[in-house]
Amino acid sequence: MSDIQAVGFIGLGVMGEAMCRNLVRKCGKPVIGFDRRPEPLDRLQKDGVRRAASIPELMEQVDLVLICVPGEPESREVCLGKDGVVANARAGQVVVDMSTVPPAVGRDVAAACARKSVDFLDAPIARARFAAIDGTLCIMVGGDKDVLERARPFLDTMGTDVIHCGGTGTGQVMKLMNNMIVFENLNAIAEGYTIATRAGMDGMLFLQTLSQGSGDSFVCRNHAMKSMATDDHPENAFPVTYAIKDVSYAVQLAEEMGVDARGAKLVIELLEHAKKAGYGAKYSTIIQRIVDGKI
Repeated sequence: MSDIQAVGFIGLGVMGEAMCRNLVRKCGKPVIGFDRRPEPLDRLQKDGVRRAASIPELMEQVDLVLICVPGEPESREVCLGKDGVVANARAGQVVVDMSTVPPAVGRDVAAACARKSVDFLDAPIARARFAAIDGTLCIMVGGDKDVLERARPFLDTMGTDVIHCGGTGTGQVMKLMNNMIVFENLNAIAEGYTIATRAGMDGMLFLQTLSQGSGDSFVCRNHAMKSMATDDHPENAFPVTYAIKDVSYAVQLAEEMGVDARGAKLVIELLEHAKKAGYGAKYSTIIQRIVDGKI
């Protein structure tokens, strides 16, 4: 499996833990994990993941490091901090940031990596938590094609669709636009769902019928049917705070490109409303309650 003999994984949260589990079960190489919290490492140790006490210790042992942290501050700290990945990298290693961050972060990390002859890819992930568990993620990659081919066997253990989007930063562009569209779609479905149920339709029947027509979408068949129809918005899924972060990054990029992304701005308003009402940790499908006037 390529020339990579050992792999590191930094950031073992809701998505990262499941991704790392698929990696260690399928890649056939040693996997070393690092997270500030001991609990995910305790669980992953049972699958064969070795524990690193620090990022420097992890970087000494691996040829490829995968990073999955919540956002820009965490990504910059892990990648560019004093005791971070780049500071402890050696020539020939590959760094893959699978976090969702603005494209500028990837370009900054790529430049720092290049100065040490280290290769870099931005490779954020799409689809829900169940896809991280099942190993069916969509992985959107920005960077050099040859570097992607070195890393691809390992990315394939976590996703069924590994797509090269272009140069450095384009993976992040694709992910931000994906999530912006997801949450705008979620709002549209919430509006339709609320109108239809108030007009006498059964909510699940509405969604099932929608999924058979031209209004069908991944959001309808997953987010809406599994959470909106049951009014179940758990805290161990993609929370409102993460949605605000991702859509805000998307709006920032839109402004840089001279686009007034009005739909995305409306979604941020709804999500901020949910957060202020105390639902920041809830699954982002909670916006249906706002549309319905329940929050």
